[in-house]
Amino acid sequence: MKQYNVAVVGASGAVGEEILRILEEIDFPLKKLVPLASSRSAGNTLEFNGNELTILELTETVFAEEEIDIALFSAGGSVSAKFAPCAAAAGAVVIDNTSHFRMERDIPLVVPEVNPEDIALWRQRGIIANPNCSTIQMVQALKPLESAYDLIRVDVSTYQATSGAGKTAMEELVAQMQDFFAFKLDESEHNSFPHQIALNVIPQIDTFTDNGYTKEEMKMVNETCKILHKEVELSATCVRVPTLRGHAESLTLTFDSAVSADEARELLRNAPNIVVVDAPQESVYPMPAACVDRNETFVGRIRNDIYRENVLHLWVVADNLRVGAATNAVRIAQKWIEMENET
Repeated sequence: MKQYNVAVVGASGAVGEEILRILEEIDFPLKKLVPLASSRSAGNTLEFNGNELTILELTETVFAEEEIDIALFSAGGSVSAKFAPCAAAAGAVVIDNTSHFRMERDIPLVVPEVNPEDIALWRQRGIIANPNCSTIQMVQALKPLESAYDLIRVDVSTYQATSGAGKTAMEELVAQMQDFFAFKLDESEHNSFPHQIALNVIPQIDTFTDNGYTKEEMKMVNETCKILHKEVELSATCVRVPTLRGHAESLTLTFDSAVSADEARELLRNAPNIVVVDAPQESVYPMPAACVDRNETFVGRIRNDIYRENVLHLWVVADNLRVGAATNAVRIAQKWIEMENET
């Protein structure tokens, strides 16, 4: 089997570190791994598969110099905007984890369990976009139900961990909790969020738009329609909660005809990378603490609406750094390799 030179842009960040861990865990046809970061981190070392690798500086020419085949970007939208085209021009397929390219018409937005066929469009720009973390786990659960029934509306409330805002946000939660136990929480700083996050929930992720929804909420609306290739009505309320890892979502799904919770449960059990955890009478259901370091999406609390037979409710949880970012990016790379070897 052909082996590939892989670059990880943002290798020292939270998502970059998860990408490296996943590449260590799976049977990936890796010839050479090249960690890349800004000049501030260049020269530092990291361990990969028992070897010490030096982080190289991200430049416009490094992709050609290192003969990169696959470039996994997770260093922020402005970095991707500048350097992803350079990687593509050097012949690499770019898998970008930022929001910069997601809604561009000629760039595929891919969740391999949902729309793997869209990967074939990568040649138009040399770039494949990775969706938003909250979108990925949601559409994984939506796909098997949409395939069986005609989905017409989604109402979702999210419970998103601080890691979705990066390492410094996680550190801020830890620092505030330490301040709480030192009886000085009122003196604690908050820079990552508009309010204190410890012992609190904040119904705002990203900035608000003119329609009253935040950018994070509109990402879920627009990305879901692009991935499913269908104009589904969707309303989202995205909330930051004081957990470190694992996003949770409460979904209310409306179909054009009656839907059975038992049938839906079975469809989800048979869906790829979905784990049904649904024994609520025994207090068994998905929780963020149980999904850390897992590459599956967990679904539970599956139930029919009390009043409407065409409405279904469910609860979806996944590790946002893995399923919502790193795992999906690596799965795109694996699927791209599979499709390239078929041609």
